Amino acid sequence: MLRIEAPAKINWFLKITGKREDGYHSLITLMQCISLYDILEFEPAEKIEVISDLNIPLEENYIYKAAMLLKKAYSIRKGARIFLKKNIPIAAGLGGGSSDAAHTLIGLNKLWSIGIRNKELMELSFKLGSDVPFFLAGNIALVEGFGEKVTPVDMKGTLILLIVKPSLSISTAWAYSAFDKNTKLTKKNIDIKLLIQALNDRDFARLATLTDNELEPAVISSYPVVKELKENLIESGALFSSMTGSGSSVYGVFHDIEMAEKASERFDSEWRRIVKTLI
Repeated sequence: MLRIEAPAKINWFLKITGKREDGYHSLITLMQCISLYDILEFEPAEKIEVISDLNIPLEENYIYKAAMLLKKAYSIRKGARIFLKKNIPIAAGLGGGSSDAAHTLIGLNKLWSIGIRNKELMELSFKLGSDVPFFLAGNIALVEGFGEKVTPVDMKGTLILLIVKPSLSISTAWAYSAFDKNTKLTKKNIDIKLLIQALNDRDFARLATLTDNELEPAVISSYPVVKELKENLIESGALFSSMTGSGSSVYGVFHDIEMAEKASERFDSEWRRIVKTLI
């Protein structure tokens, strides 16, 4: 049986740059994978089967969609039984569904011995969602447009994060709709080189002045608990804190695991995990 780990991600910043007539938003964001994984296992079968604890119709399952897309694109007559152990919370801004889709493509490319190059997989994966190509590009990358432009970024060392998710889930569609109602697009430019330099220098005070997650104010206007979690993380010793993606998860950066573990005790009524960034 083939076993693959599908990591979650965080957004170091997220800026909305435009909106198409069909309602989809263009953006620029810096995403990085973290050491929180869904586990995917693959074995041969006559048709596509997805085995998990999720109560989701098969046709709406990211894993099934990815498998069927690959099967159709390359006229594959084989099937696969795919087992999912879900560890990444759903509708949390951590990219679990997108990561599962991307790593399904990776897994089936191996299981079926298709031999597709990564570049081709990335182009195909864009049909599954704007975050999916990122998970095929490496552990940290600048993502632009509608997810089609992915530029890998060099990052020094790993960082310790405490991820906290309140007891609410936020859909991506709702978050962007709330942004449209509450926020106007700005032309404020982000100096990507300075931002990455601040991360590499561990200058989080500077990082906080350079950027933010533009979906955050819209989410906080309806769910103030997100702001409270950010403030509590800073009070608990976090060097930097932000909502990731469209929420509802918030992360804090800590000096070391010991400080993160101590801070974690403050959030014993919430879902939380101490993780490392991946490079």
